[in-house]
Amino acid sequence: MIDTSKREQRLASIEKKRERMHAVIDEENYEYTPGEKDIEITDLNVPLNVAVYARVSTGDELQTTSYELQQIYYEDFVRRHPDWTLVKIYADEGISGTSRNKRVEFNKMIDDCHAGKIDLIVTKSVSRFARDVLITMGIVRELQKMKPPVGVLFESEGILSLSSQSQMALSFLASVAEEESRIRSRSMETSLRMRLDNGIPLTPKLFGYTHDTDGNLVVNPVEAPTVKLVFYMYLYGYSTQQIADALTALGKKTYYGLAKWTSSGIVQILRNERHCGDVHTRKTFTLDFHDHKKYKNTGQRPRSLYKNHHEAIIKRDDFIAVQKLLDNARYRNNPFLPELRVIDKGILKGFVVINPRWAAFKEEDYYKASQSSYGSDDNPADQSAGEVQVEVAAGDFDLREFEVARMELFDSKSRPAITFSDRFIKLSAICTHKLAERNRIELLVNPITRKFAIRTAKEGNRQSVICSKKENKQFTPKQIPITAFYETLYSLFGWNTDYRYRIAGRMYEDGKEIAYIFDSANSEAFLKSYLIPRGAENTDGEYST
Repeated sequence: MIDTSKREQRLASIEKKRERMHAVIDEENYEYTPGEKDIEITDLNVPLNVAVYARVSTGDELQTTSYELQQIYYEDFVRRHPDWTLVKIYADEGISGTSRNKRVEFNKMIDDCHAGKIDLIVTKSVSRFARDVLITMGIVRELQKMKPPVGVLFESEGILSLSSQSQMALSFLASVAEEESRIRSRSMETSLRMRLDNGIPLTPKLFGYTHDTDGNLVVNPVEAPTVKLVFYMYLYGYSTQQIADALTALGKKTYYGLAKWTSSGIVQILRNERHCGDVHTRKTFTLDFHDHKKYKNTGQRPRSLYKNHHEAIIKRDDFIAVQKLLDNARYRNNPFLPELRVIDKGILKGFVVINPRWAAFKEEDYYKASQSSYGSDDNPADQSAGEVQVEVAAGDFDLREFEVARMELFDSKSRPAITFSDRFIKLSAICTHKLAERNRIELLVNPITRKFAIRTAKEGNRQSVICSKKENKQFTPKQIPITAFYETLYSLFGWNTDYRYRIAGRMYEDGKEIAYIFDSANSEAFLKSYLIPRGAENTDGEYST
């Protein structure tokens, strides 16, 4: 059965709402204040302080013409509005619109807006203002929130940012401008890959060279002597800053025609392989078109190396030597030319002298140097320094059926040892006590037999390091940094960088000369403390494997 009373109540409630919508206003007790009208372009004929922003993304001749025309056009554009006062034309030339990082004038204009100097910004189009949707919309909204608000007039699109109806159109056009930059970046990447695939390397302008009519690099007879001077001065031990100062004093001009040279400019000349006749393409790449930040190409993009591509100014051997010096300079070891010295006789035969500050030489270099000390009849793998053959007489104790116990099972404090850990090495106390004041040592490695050695060195030895320090009349071990050689050493010995290693060794003495040889076959591995599972440590706080 239908409940008619509830239906009547609902209808009565609806009727009351309808009556309220037709309420009669008491004019004597009612006051109405209209809100601000939405600003349109037609409302801009009022006194305003106007700024003009112009931008071109490249510095070529055609873009320069566009840049100049924009300024002339908008000067006249402002003059056609008698109530407007031109504050300034802010212009960035040769700057991309995908970032604010290098847009000096753009950032200065926004600062002036915050300072109350500008009421309106006029620009040609959304793409001239910015090619990043976040920058465009972020700046527009930032300016809108100011008191009073600052508007942006995009002249080509007829959009005023202060209009509430402009937001959707402005957001869409900003997205289109950003996508145009993305497409252009992708097109340039495709063009570059097509050149590389067809053996056509890019050879941009370079100090020391000019281009002929076919675009090939040709030695510049005026600049080439300066390039040679830079390389030879560096090989003779001058720093990049000293070379820069010398060229400035000589009145030599830089690539850009400047009279003052800089250290970074010298490094760019020394690092460029085109000075020795080669072309190495795609050494860097841009990951994101927004920030244009360049990254070193370590395989992320295809690369090509063209040897003997053009006439060289510098010999390849000199160029390679300079690269090794520059690499070593990172470890403050650049006063001399790097070299690998190998010992060709004695108990250290096949050992290569190393310097812990050298970064240039890798595993292959040490293998080749060590191998060069062995003759065709030598078998370096059989080399075991210090091992002697003993003849056993009748009645002597025969050990042939006994198992040989590992050295680490015995007292580690009473035997010579060396520890490798966290880019440092450290001799045991028994070694430094024996060396005493002869604590200047050379480091050596035999990559073939996988042995490490130290030996006493003379004062002035450039490869030497100090292995101990004197405390309370005792020489105690000190850490020896091997930052540059650390990864190479671990690779030579097949070690895991998550571990620290300790190797037992033997001492050899010949008069004033002392040497210790450490065989990696007798090494102990300890997991680094921060990798040790809780509760698994031994009494020394280590976890041995």
